[in-house]
Amino acid sequence: MRHSEFWNRMYDHLGEGYARVWAGDQVLRELDGRTVEQALESGEPPKVVWRAVWSALELPASER
Repeated sequence: MRHSEFWNRMYDHLGEGYARVWAGDQVLRELDGRTVEQALESGEPPKVVWRAVWSALELPASER
């Protein structure tokens, strides 16, 4: 998964305005207590970050 696909999925589920705010504020246990933005900035693959987001948002299996 590329960063652009990751952000498109975030926008689809949270909206363009809120997705970036959520990514900067929401600390996820699955990302070792980092925010989405911190995880991506530290080099975590977007696919790994997406799985954490998917779990946190309790999205359907089809969105995984």
